[in-house]
Amino acid sequence: MSTTRLGMETMVGAARRPRRTAGPLQRREARVGWLWIQPWLIGFLAFTAIPFGAAFVMSLTNWSPAGAEFIGFDNYVRMFTDDPLFWQAIKVTFVFVLLYLPLSIALGLGAAMLMNQKFVGVGVFRTIYYLPSVLSGVAVVVLWSFVFHREFGVVNLALGYLGIPPIPWLQSSFWVIPVIVIMQLWGVGASIIIYLGGLQGIPTELYEAASLDGAGWWRTFRSVTLPMMSPIILLQAVIGLIGTFQIFTQSFALTRGGPDYGSYFLSLYIYDTAFGQLKLGYACALSVALFAIILSLTGLFFAVSRSRVYYAGAKD
Repeated sequence: MSTTRLGMETMVGAARRPRRTAGPLQRREARVGWLWIQPWLIGFLAFTAIPFGAAFVMSLTNWSPAGAEFIGFDNYVRMFTDDPLFWQAIKVTFVFVLLYLPLSIALGLGAAMLMNQKFVGVGVFRTIYYLPSVLSGVAVVVLWSFVFHREFGVVNLALGYLGIPPIPWLQSSFWVIPVIVIMQLWGVGASIIIYLGGLQGIPTELYEAASLDGAGWWRTFRSVTLPMMSPIILLQAVIGLIGTFQIFTQSFALTRGGPDYGSYFLSLYIYDTAFGQLKLGYACALSVALFAIILSLTGLFFAVSRSRVYYAGAKD
């Protein structure tokens, strides 16, 4: 009997055998598992799935305090064809994401590599870097508004000593986004802690082997540190992508979307539409569009990561 025939008969015999039913122990474990995930499942349904479904239904209506009228996909048609403010908010949000996300990943990983060194007082430096991430968003905005104030801000004061005239940081549509990017980078300490945990999990044998092969700092970083840290970089990129697309506090408290809609993020547009203009149906349509953008880009990140991210436990 040939090997191919024997293999086919084995597969057919396995398919004909009755499927083994779960025993009492397996059923009990399954019930216990479902019991333990009930809090998460209830929270997911109550605060994520059901609200999103309701928002999508509302996006198909002309919903306002005066009543609701079903209009189908008219809100989406208007959004993409007859709403220049929507495209302005999209542009501002994408510019911010493209500036902030790569810088936050590079700065967080670089600072974590410095904090991973052994020297006196390293714990103090780790605490100092982490502290800004626990401060209130509004308090941070107020602090930075004084730093970048046109008349008596610290930045313009330092530029004045260099002979550079004052720059209207918060009154210029060109400079306001870089200012908000700097504000956000100040709180990158939370990601530093995650990067630091990943760096400390890299086997030291890999660095020893690279040193024996005569690899320099850059070659070691590119061939050892970066591949081993790629899953954590992907995690931080996805979390950062979701968070930056929903940025709201900085624009709302600092510039209220100005000047000239230069910091008018999509989340602020949703807020103004819902609570300023009371157009709840159109605001829900904007929210669904924001969700679709984030979901699409997250899927793109994971698709690209299949050939870029190294998992030590993966079979392939």
